[in-house]
Amino acid sequence: MAKYVAEVLWTLKDGEDFLKGRYSRGHSITFDGGVELAASASPHVVGKWAVKAAVDPEEMMVAALSNCHMLTFLHRARLAGFLAVRYQDAAEGVMEEVRPGRQALTKVWLRPVITWQGDEPTAEQLAQLHHEAHDECFIANSVKTQVMVEARAAA
Repeated sequence: MAKYVAEVLWTLKDGEDFLKGRYSRGHSITFDGGVELAASASPHVVGKWAVKAAVDPEEMMVAALSNCHMLTFLHRARLAGFLAVRYQDAAEGVMEEVRPGRQALTKVWLRPVITWQGDEPTAEQLAQLHHEAHDECFIANSVKTQVMVEARAAA
């Protein structure tokens, strides 16, 4: 069993009014390797109390799904004998109401563009590689969010 840790730290600043909801949602997340990330609630959720330059949980979830799919896809492509030299994804997620008063990140689109060197997979092989990557992705296996892969050819 693998263990993953992240330290989340938020502190009330002088002059903020916690009980009235007038406080910054900005905080930090430090990962076990030492990387520190500026984080916040989404501006779509808390408006001016968000830190727009920081990453919000919804963005992190979209990024985690994209990142996991990419890493798994690259592994599957390597095993199939294809040489990927670049992978770019413009992933996007949407938040929707799932029942009155409750929202969820319900759909995430992964839009990878892969550049190959040498033999490229056929459309059928590429679709199969993406299917295998999605099926094996640890993060995709951990969420209820619908994840769609809309792969495009590199220009």
